[in-house]
Amino acid sequence: MEGVISVIPNHKLQLHTTRSWDFLGFTKGKVGIPQQGNVIVGLLDTGIWPESDSFNDEGLSPPPSKWKGICQGANFTCNNKIIGARYYNSENVYDVTDFKSPRDSEGHGTHTSSTAAGREVAGASYFGLAEGTARGGLPGARIAMYKVCWSTGCSSADILAAFDDAIADGVDIISVSIGFGILPYFEDPIAIGSFHAMRSGILTSCSAGNGGPWPSTIVNYAPWILTVAASTIDRKFIAQVVLGNGQVYNGLSINSFDLSGKSFPLIWGGDAANYSVGADPDIAKYCSTGFMNSYKVRGTIVFCETLSDGTGILMANGVGTIMADSTITDFAFNYPLPATLISTEDGLKVLDYIRSTENPIATILIGETWKDIMAPYVVSFSSRGPNPITPDILKPDLTAPGVDILAAWSPVAPPSVDNEDTRSVKFNIISGTSMSCPHTSGAAAYVKAAHPNWSPAAIKSALMTTAYIVDSKKHQDLEFAYGSGQINPLQATEPGLVYDASEADYIDFLCKQGYNTTTLKFITGLNSSFCNTTKPGRAWDLNYPSFSVAVEDGQPIKAVFTRTVTNVGLPNSTYTVTGYMPAPVTVIIEPSVLSFSAIGEKKSFTVKVFGPNIAQQPIMSGAIVWSNGFYTVRSPIVVYTILPGSADSSFSMPHKKPDFKGSSFYHKNGILGHK
Repeated sequence: MEGVISVIPNHKLQLHTTRSWDFLGFTKGKVGIPQQGNVIVGLLDTGIWPESDSFNDEGLSPPPSKWKGICQGANFTCNNKIIGARYYNSENVYDVTDFKSPRDSEGHGTHTSSTAAGREVAGASYFGLAEGTARGGLPGARIAMYKVCWSTGCSSADILAAFDDAIADGVDIISVSIGFGILPYFEDPIAIGSFHAMRSGILTSCSAGNGGPWPSTIVNYAPWILTVAASTIDRKFIAQVVLGNGQVYNGLSINSFDLSGKSFPLIWGGDAANYSVGADPDIAKYCSTGFMNSYKVRGTIVFCETLSDGTGILMANGVGTIMADSTITDFAFNYPLPATLISTEDGLKVLDYIRSTENPIATILIGETWKDIMAPYVVSFSSRGPNPITPDILKPDLTAPGVDILAAWSPVAPPSVDNEDTRSVKFNIISGTSMSCPHTSGAAAYVKAAHPNWSPAAIKSALMTTAYIVDSKKHQDLEFAYGSGQINPLQATEPGLVYDASEADYIDFLCKQGYNTTTLKFITGLNSSFCNTTKPGRAWDLNYPSFSVAVEDGQPIKAVFTRTVTNVGLPNSTYTVTGYMPAPVTVIIEPSVLSFSAIGEKKSFTVKVFGPNIAQQPIMSGAIVWSNGFYTVRSPIVVYTILPGSADSSFSMPHKKPDFKGSSFYHKNGILGHK
């Protein structure tokens, strides 16, 4: 039909589910940038709870004149903070918990919105845990919500419609804590929508996915997207177990229940099997719902030999549960009953106590906030690179806080991993790349407020080249875990130099990736003949702020990159470059000195990376750094091997569509993402 650019399957995407800003050095006194009220952050998510204290509009002027959006739906009112709200449901399927409006029944959208741009709220906490002042990255910015996610997921048709509206409405930054899997660019609704946003001068910040720590699980990998991994902050939540013999074990848990130190009978789950449903001790030891004998569980604390959501014990009238599982060691869940997660090794000691004691007893202490001196490090669930479609583009781009984040919550959404949890909270603590994405969205909004005329690529470059360096010794997958490093919002407003890129640059990139004029139209929507004179090739000439050398297994290391930097620092300045890579890799940068005489002046250079034949080589990394004594502009370089033929074009990679259902640690998906 006339006007139809392309037709793609309506994929179902999944959500990727305050100390964090202070941890980044972005303290309360440093966010008072004058133009922040002119910046509009659009979020594609589950909706928003407009009555939350995080979205009050006290002291805010009316929306900027550029705003063209609307406030849609019954029982929902916008203000000078939430200036726009729309909702989309192309399948017209609703759960009993869904609001047919932009109102949030899931909690996720309220959490991400307040993380990016929530107002300051004193005394915020989750049942007293993490108490303090909650705030977003840019508290004075405006929020526009585009509700595309429901209890069943997020439709790609709705996502594309929301991108169109957000662009037309006049947002400045788009935040998308959603992902699907490995798709060609022209079948990925977020890649298509964000391309159109980029064309209109809007940067899209996206979560990297929760498929880690496995390699090539990264999603939202298009080069015009800012892709964000999740890392820890210097805070973790511990709930201790105290046995009747005085032994104390530390467990991970956001435990809001106070047993007042009272001890209860302690049993092993395997001794409470519900034989009437075919359970035996080998099944019951995992404490799954429906397999527990409520007569034996009632009034006890149950030791379970795996991580669960706790509902099996709760529904069998247990007091609490001690779970032993060493697969998760770096983030905590909140549960619907007293619960904590200890190591498998400590679990064996608990089980030995149960079996060797006539009347074993235990208690679970209320949660505590402990200092994590190892932070920051990329959390285990955060998806890793390399880029599964374009190995010449390093992904993720950055990492940001995404572990145990306190932010606003919908009071009608379950606060724990139990969907039937009826408690109501105004703030909740959850983890996911869904939480790291709005941190970077807020940081991008801050840079946009300082530099309203900067392009999406310039803002992205500023965030990447000024990032805090992450300790490589904590990550065997190096930049495939953290990209350029952890965001540094304050420094990003003064990057010195930026790697800028335009729509034409991305089109040239796509042509070299094997797209032609026909297939390129699926992304751009334009009928122009783009690729007639471009030959397929490597992506090394895209003006990207990082460098990826993907070497076919058994071949020599050989890559030549062309880059152009724009001076946004001092008018008269001279930058000298240093480059480093581990042996046997050699890096040569020509020229090694760049002299500028004006703001906006551009200079180009080449980076040559070469070395011997390598085979089955895991990631090796280094960096090139431009410095004028005041500004430091750092870009990582990675070298690794890939299968023969994988670098020829985007179509040579296997487009496997893994089941990413539940890849988020969002509360509705339950423990380990099982819905």
